[in-house]
Amino acid sequence: MEKNLIKPPVEVRYADELELLAKYDNGKRPENWKLSPKAVRTFILGGKIKTDDGNVEISRKFYGNDALVERCIITLAGNRGLMLVGEPGTAKTMLSELLSAGCCGVSTNTVQGTAGTTEDMIKYSWNYALLLSKGPCREALVPSPLLVGMEKGIFARFEEITRTPAEIQDSLISVMSDQILNIPELADDGFVFARPGFNIIGTANTRDKGVNEMSGALKRRFNFETVEPVKDVRLEKQIIIREAQNLAKAGHIDMPVDVDAAELLAVTYHELREGVTDKGTRIDKPSAVMSTAEAVSVYYQTISHAWYYGDGQVDLNVMTENLLGAVCKENKDDLEKLKSYFRTAVKEKGKVGGLWKKYSETAKLLK
Repeated sequence: MEKNLIKPPVEVRYADELELLAKYDNGKRPENWKLSPKAVRTFILGGKIKTDDGNVEISRKFYGNDALVERCIITLAGNRGLMLVGEPGTAKTMLSELLSAGCCGVSTNTVQGTAGTTEDMIKYSWNYALLLSKGPCREALVPSPLLVGMEKGIFARFEEITRTPAEIQDSLISVMSDQILNIPELADDGFVFARPGFNIIGTANTRDKGVNEMSGALKRRFNFETVEPVKDVRLEKQIIIREAQNLAKAGHIDMPVDVDAAELLAVTYHELREGVTDKGTRIDKPSAVMSTAEAVSVYYQTISHAWYYGDGQVDLNVMTENLLGAVCKENKDDLEKLKSYFRTAVKEKGKVGGLWKKYSETAKLLK
């Protein structure tokens, strides 16, 4: 698969690193895994590996709790289902993709959970032309991600699992318990046994509306790990810069990242999310999800505007307008909280002059 795509799969984007890690990986690995748990950790969290040409740096791809990543890898190595939960925008999907690519070499065997997800979207369906001409047979069977994962011994990723109806979620229980999928239409040939390496990684948001609570029986089949929002402003700034650079490269936007503007946005999101400024002043937290992913989106919209309409320089007026849209898209009451933040925290920071002063002057746009 070519790399010149809007969003190449993880295994394509980092193919060189995966190949290098596999070549020099001498660690113990579970059956059918592409890399050892140690190498998977290095792939996700970065580090140096020894090669014939000396030490080579592997890039860090997930910023957060390193111990959480280790626990996730060990869960999967122990043949336990893994459920990543947390607020929207905390990189659960990214971590799921990285784990799948590192362990199996495939991150695209995925079910996207919605209210309209049906059981055949998870397990299998039929080619009805072949079904009518040949009857129920393996040739007429169209495997869905769960069946593909079982037959190939790879992970099946289930995104937004709690958005699917409860009865659809529970169709996973027997598969995860017995590692067998029964296809009644095939009679005696209707049992598919999971190959070593098969597992399920699920993700679930804790704040979204329309969530269907998982049954206790299904929960017992998973180890749950909570992915927390980024707590360090400097780290959030790094993520905004890195992801904005990646998006700009994919969008052929050739302009440097404004590091100071990225820091300003990181501080804004951090303080609104935590409900307290760096001076210890309490502020009202918006009900909107103030995630790092949203901050990246706001910043990327701002530099896109600068590239197509401006002079290639970040315009703080545009950034504030984009921030307004992101914060107030769900609840109009959040507008007053954003205005209050600008009247207090931003105005106070602006007294020292510089970029914060210019930022405070954009408060007039909050209407």
